[in-house]
Amino acid sequence: MAGDVVQREKGGKGKGHRRPKRRIAVRIDMTPMVDIAFLLLIFYMVSTVFSMPQAMEINLPPDEETQEIEVAESNLLTMRIDGLNHFFWNVGNPAKNLPQMLPQIKNASDTGYVINADSLRMLLKNLNFENPKLSTLILIKNDARYSSMVDILDEIDLLERAWNAEKARQFNKKVEDLTKDEKFSYRYAMGTWEDSDDRIIEAALAARGGL
Repeated sequence: MAGDVVQREKGGKGKGHRRPKRRIAVRIDMTPMVDIAFLLLIFYMVSTVFSMPQAMEINLPPDEETQEIEVAESNLLTMRIDGLNHFFWNVGNPAKNLPQMLPQIKNASDTGYVINADSLRMLLKNLNFENPKLSTLILIKNDARYSSMVDILDEIDLLERAWNAEKARQFNKKVEDLTKDEKFSYRYAMGTWEDSDDRIIEAALAARGGL
């Protein structure tokens, strides 16, 4: 039982033939409370939803299917991110068409260069709209921030999703029902930063008069 009452009688006769006093001792059984605690613990362990890690999904082709594809210079957009996380872009041969630096967000001078996401998004959108055969080569210097790579890949993913959502609306379909010819797939590749890329960026900065 949850509580048992035990009566104790004090033995012996006192002076004046007083009636013996009775003391009541209460003993509480904690077993039911322990059972409830374990039941609650099991309930919360089973019903708790753990937060999923935030990650960006990138679909890469298997190694055995990797193949080199020739791209004309006029169809190649090169995005370069230097050690200071400046975003440079150019289409075609950088010797003939020096890279241009994308503007940073306003009032970001105190925290350093921060890419203007709207400018990057509009650049990718306009260039791909003007040239459906455009491919993008992304070159990131080793000492650049990891977040810079995330920023450009995130903008590519957002552009692809928004483009396909608009196409689905035009064709009165769901995005997953778009055919291969109707669906827009952003073509890009990650390259290796070379010493020549440092010289290209130096020439681009010199042409614009520095930062």
